[in-house]
Amino acid sequence: MAREPHPPEKAHPPRRIRVGDGPLTRRLLIGGVLLVTALILVAPLAAIFAEAFRKGVGAYAAAFAAPDTQYAIGLTLFTAMIVVPINVCFGIAAAWCIAKFRFPGRNLLVALVELPFSISPIIAGIAYLFVYGAQGLLGPWLEAHDIKIMFAVPAIILASLFVTAPFVARELIPLMIAQGSEEEEAAVTLGAGGWRILRLVTLPNVRFALLYGAALCNARVMGEFGAVSIVSGNIRGQTNTLPLQIELLYQDNNAIAAFAVATLLTLVALVTLVAKAIIERLDAARVKAQARPGH
Repeated sequence: MAREPHPPEKAHPPRRIRVGDGPLTRRLLIGGVLLVTALILVAPLAAIFAEAFRKGVGAYAAAFAAPDTQYAIGLTLFTAMIVVPINVCFGIAAAWCIAKFRFPGRNLLVALVELPFSISPIIAGIAYLFVYGAQGLLGPWLEAHDIKIMFAVPAIILASLFVTAPFVARELIPLMIAQGSEEEEAAVTLGAGGWRILRLVTLPNVRFALLYGAALCNARVMGEFGAVSIVSGNIRGQTNTLPLQIELLYQDNNAIAAFAVATLLTLVALVTLVAKAIIERLDAARVKAQARPGH
C-alpha cells in the first residue's frame, strides 16, 4: 500500500527583529537602567539614612525630641488629616461628573481639575498671597474682620488643597470612563437613589483606584514645600511643616537632625510605593476573578 504523502509543514513567518534583541544590546540597556536607577534613586535614599544614623541611634532619636520638630510633625499630620478627606470627596465628585455625564463646559472642568499639575507650586503660593494677603484682593476685608489666613495654618491647608487637588480625580476619571454607566443606569431603573448608587455601585468598582489616589495625595501633602513655603511665613514652631523644618535644620548646620527628619518623608514615599504595589495586585486579582465563568 502506497504511503500517503505528509501534508506540507506550515511555513512560519520570519521572526521580526526588535530593538534590543541582541544579547549585547540587552545587557547594555539593562545595565544602563540599573546604573541610572542606582545613581538617581538608590544612592540619594541610602545617603539620607546613612547621614541620619551617622552618629548613632541616640543622635537620631534626639533629633525628634526638639519641640519645633515635634510641632512640625504634628502640623504636617493635622494638615494631611484635613486635606486628604476633602480632596477625596472632591475627586469622587469631579470624576463622577466628568465620567458619567455630558454637559456644556465638561472639557473646561477637566482642564481646571488638572490645572495644579501645570502650575508651579510657588506660583500657586504667590497667587494666594495676591488674594488673601494684607495687600491682596480680600486682604483688607479679612483684616477688618480679624481673620488671619496668610502666614498661618489656614494658608498651609489652602495651598496643600490646591496642589493635591488632581491626584484622586486623575486616578478615578479614566477608570470610570472605561467602566461606562450601564450599572448605574440599571440601578436607576430598579429605583435606587443617587447616594445609594454611589455607595453600592460606583465606589466599589473604583475602590482600589480611590485608595491609590488617596495615598498619592497624602504623600504629596506631607512632602509639599514650594507653595507652603510661600504662604506659611516659615515661622519656627508655628507654621513649619516637615519639609520646611528640614530646610531650617540644614541651614542651622544641624545636618544630622535634618537627615533624621527627612527619613520620615522618605518612609512615607516608600510606604506609598508598597501600597501602590499591593493595591495593583488586589485590583488585578479582582479583575481576574470577574473574568472567570459564572461571575
